[in-house]
Amino acid sequence: MTELNKIRNFSIVAHIDHGKSTLADRLIQETGTVKDRDMQEQMLDSMDIERERGITIKANTVRIDYKADDGEDYVLNLIDTPGHVDFAYEVSRSMRAVEGSLLVVDSSQGVEAQTLANVYHAMDADHEIVSILNKIDLPASDCDRVAEQIEDVIGLDATDAIQVSAKTGQGIRETLEAIVTRLPAPVGERDAPLKAMLVDSWYDAYLGVIVLVRIIDGVLKKGERIKMLSNSSVHHVDRIGVFKPQREEIAELGPGEMGFLTASIKQVRDTRVGDTITHEKKGTDEALPGFKPAQPVVFCGLFPVDSAEFEDLRDAIDKLALNDASFSFEMETSAALGFGFRCGFLGLLHLEVIRDRIEREYNIELITTAPSVIYHIHMKDGTMQELHNPADMPDLTFVDHMQEPRIKATI
Repeated sequence: MTELNKIRNFSIVAHIDHGKSTLADRLIQETGTVKDRDMQEQMLDSMDIERERGITIKANTVRIDYKADDGEDYVLNLIDTPGHVDFAYEVSRSMRAVEGSLLVVDSSQGVEAQTLANVYHAMDADHEIVSILNKIDLPASDCDRVAEQIEDVIGLDATDAIQVSAKTGQGIRETLEAIVTRLPAPVGERDAPLKAMLVDSWYDAYLGVIVLVRIIDGVLKKGERIKMLSNSSVHHVDRIGVFKPQREEIAELGPGEMGFLTASIKQVRDTRVGDTITHEKKGTDEALPGFKPAQPVVFCGLFPVDSAEFEDLRDAIDKLALNDASFSFEMETSAALGFGFRCGFLGLLHLEVIRDRIEREYNIELITTAPSVIYHIHMKDGTMQELHNPADMPDLTFVDHMQEPRIKATI
């Protein structure tokens, strides 16, 4: 087990396309975590869609071993979080799992909308924040102006912001030193009851659900029985390990460490992001704060172009739902389109990603209906109805205008 004062847990936050994943690549390469011959662009983005669109959809983690200038060996746990607003809840949970953040700002574009949204997540989690001015190799780069913007708009001191070019590798060593010297070490008690945060989970065809965890207190060992506090389900731990960035099994995870466990869990829905994991016996009853189930906000219908492919579509959606707890679906029929599914998503990007994956991975041509949100109709008698479809709107023809219901969207 690594000593607490030799661990640094941090995330990288930025607006979309400000160089977050490229910076993560350079940190991995500079420390020799991955050999040069095995390096590839967007190292932590495993899905084809992530690579093609140049975005991060799933939070990913990597454990980096770094020998600092003071001669000490440190363990750096990096979480590369999504930058898009659709995945804001996942970002906020990832932030709670670490103590510090690197705020990456494009030195040619400056502070943008999503920069603010993500840095506020970091501030809410009480992070120490190191400002990084990226893309200094571009002719339009203006570090002084952007540093001033960070101070004026966000309110962070940017006098010691690090100037970096993640593309060329300039400033990467200084960034690693700043992580060690300016970000705090985690706190935790080895002898306390186990308390671990479930940061993320995804489905593996051979191992079942792989659960990414951050140990707050206590020790997690292979072979132990664990309990999820949100649904009281009990599981037997088969494997424990860390990402480097490939999976590497170890014997135990202690306070402040991040890694993964497998426990023959069948569905991602049983492992909710933000949940608290403890031991079945002599565990804690106190859940970590801030947990809430993911709620879909945008809905649309997915129908196969060829009605004979309906069963194939059902199988495809079932398999995707195994790997995405925030994606919901139910059967629906349409007079024009036949049998299909009404699906719920976190936002329009989430919708596009799911649709693209069904068409690409399962070779099914889809018809997608116009996205919509659920409306709540509050009646004067105090009741509330959910409106999924304009056709379900109550008939107001004979209702007095003083008695009209109030309608508002859920988002």
